[in-house]
Amino acid sequence: MRCWRRLAAAGALLASLCAALALAVAEHRRPDTTASSSSRRPLRFASGGGFKVALFADLHYGENAWTDWGPRQDAGSDRVMAAVLDAEKPDFVVYLGDLVTANNLGIPNASLYWDRAISPTRGRGIPWATVFGNHDDMPFEWPPEWFSPAGVPPLHCPPPSMSDSDCSFRGTPRLELMTSEVIRNGLSYSSNGPKDLWPAVSNYVLQVLSQKRDDPALLMYFLDSGGGSYPEVISSAQVQWFHSQSQFLNPNGRISEIIFWHIPSTAYAKVAPKAKSEIRKPCVGSINKEEVAPQEAEWGMMDALVKRASVKAIFVGHNHGLDWCCPHEKLWLCFARHTGYGGYGNWPRGARVIEISEQPFSIQSWIRMEDGTTHSDISLSS
Repeated sequence: MRCWRRLAAAGALLASLCAALALAVAEHRRPDTTASSSSRRPLRFASGGGFKVALFADLHYGENAWTDWGPRQDAGSDRVMAAVLDAEKPDFVVYLGDLVTANNLGIPNASLYWDRAISPTRGRGIPWATVFGNHDDMPFEWPPEWFSPAGVPPLHCPPPSMSDSDCSFRGTPRLELMTSEVIRNGLSYSSNGPKDLWPAVSNYVLQVLSQKRDDPALLMYFLDSGGGSYPEVISSAQVQWFHSQSQFLNPNGRISEIIFWHIPSTAYAKVAPKAKSEIRKPCVGSINKEEVAPQEAEWGMMDALVKRASVKAIFVGHNHGLDWCCPHEKLWLCFARHTGYGGYGNWPRGARVIEISEQPFSIQSWIRMEDGTTHSDISLSS
């Protein structure tokens, strides 16, 4: 480990942020139809016919990283994930965006914190996939208290052997974060996605094979909903990509499909219970403490999804004070539970769990809390 820089200012707490030497740069992975690799085993339903997925949303590692408070929140997030993983023992984990609070990270290699976010899953040998949220590659925001009386914050550059660029607070772009994750982790099923969709990066499909055959019995689509370095949208180009992939992989809709992205679509705002009101059926959940904060615009993704009877549910994060599922047309719109101790809100932390059964096909979901309790059981099959 080498120290990249020490961040200090008059009257502010001295802190050191240490980083691994230089992010390894590799050629971007070829954008395939699915995020598969010959070195990664196919995902498959278990012998009992089940496939369990835990969703970790809004971890926000690295928030206020220059203080004592920030690292304590990261330790809390470690505890939540460990508790959920040990209680549920999922087959797969989805990191549903905002793994880091990049606007609080004054180092060029935010993959240090990204790596910590995935470490509880990796350490237990569980495969995972990630999508980007609006905070994952936000530009660094100088805290006002860092500025000295002269109006210029002191900057301590790395040793002379480092490049001058290491003295800038440039943040870490999506491509670098994802490339670092994929090339260093054999259990990662994430992908940079097709180049023609960039700057939207985390766009890919994963197939879950039948327990008895080498045919897919479930398709999981991952989409980058923007934010940070570009607007909070799912573009029309991503919609066309979804059309082409779904028609190629599932032309007759025989295979059930579930969808993951970070920022809720405008459809979530339409079906949402009134903010701070009791959640009533057909919606199911435990917290409804704020209004939905949707994407900036709807460019056709919801229209594409509701027309496919094979699409069963969409799962998002972003709103920390919401954890409900509500029906929309013939599919379900679900929030995960705020998992991380970083980010706004003091509601108890937890994670949404999804259990899919192959025969007969069904999707059950519930929320597992840090304290071990569960609640908000719901069937998403109808």
